[in-house]
Amino acid sequence: MPEKIIESCNVKRLEILDEGGNADESLMPPLSDEQIKKMYELLVLSRAFDQRALNLQREGRLGTYASILGQEASQIGSAFALEKSDWIFPSFREMGVYITMGYPLHMLFQYWSGDERGVKCPEGLNIFPVCVPVGTQLPHAAGAAMGVKYRGDKKAVACYFGDGGTSEGDFHEGMNFAGVFKLPVVFICQNNHWAISVPREKQTASKTLAQKAFAYGFEGIQVDGNDVFAVYKAVKEALEKAKKDSGPTFIECFTYRMSDHTTADDAARYRLKEEIDNWKPKDPILRLKLFMEKKGLWNKQYQTDVENKAKEAVDEAVKMEEAIEHPEPKDMFTFTYAKLTQRQMRQMKEL
Repeated sequence: MPEKIIESCNVKRLEILDEGGNADESLMPPLSDEQIKKMYELLVLSRAFDQRALNLQREGRLGTYASILGQEASQIGSAFALEKSDWIFPSFREMGVYITMGYPLHMLFQYWSGDERGVKCPEGLNIFPVCVPVGTQLPHAAGAAMGVKYRGDKKAVACYFGDGGTSEGDFHEGMNFAGVFKLPVVFICQNNHWAISVPREKQTASKTLAQKAFAYGFEGIQVDGNDVFAVYKAVKEALEKAKKDSGPTFIECFTYRMSDHTTADDAARYRLKEEIDNWKPKDPILRLKLFMEKKGLWNKQYQTDVENKAKEAVDEAVKMEEAIEHPEPKDMFTFTYAKLTQRQMRQMKEL
């Protein structure tokens, strides 16, 4: 008997806004002028926060920091589609998501200064703490989505991770669990092409990361991660599907990490300058600015006002954070276990 094809998959790629600021109007999501301007202002604010955090780290006023430069559209576009009641599981590079959801800026600086109280989520938001271990938040997100489904809540779960996270066992476990139980979760992968110094092509032989979703029984889609409209549209539709109990979605945001992996890294040691230069024209803020200019939504005075407002917000956040009385160093020992271990007692004595 001849062989039969019993399954096949096609990975779609969504692009709406090109590098010249031209949008495919047939694909544009229903956004008002005010919403578009709000997106732009969040992009500018996120970049201003990011640049200040890098400067503060270099001055010794923050600890190791993971820049979001170049990935702002993947973060603002996706978070703009979320409701405050949805559950969010971030990795360590989602400052744009926090900012879009209204998380206090000074608390973000507080976290990166080494004060863990900065990720004690304020009332009215459902954002879990920054997850530094790569990929461990995926099973947590799937478990939360199981809880949402059992309770019958009209909420969804969003889980963020990078391309490096897809090489972890936790990725398989979270995706498999979500697929089997048809959970209301949206997996958002910011494929920035580098897992520290490991390029994406050395992590997997798959042509796309999005296609991995099909092995777990649900849809995977790739979007231009520097196109804020495409990211918003894909995530919005995936969230609506999740809330209708139609299962999970995996969204691969095809973007690029313009900065070092963290301030403890030197990307010049493993990647070419030409590669970075090729991505500069794809800047997510530049292309939205060009779009808005053509639509009469942007002018030089507006730009000045937006930048000044962002600077003032960041300045105020830094002042607030640095005025906070930091906890005693010994607290890292006394509030970890019910009783101090011998190692802790020795370390505390050394401290």
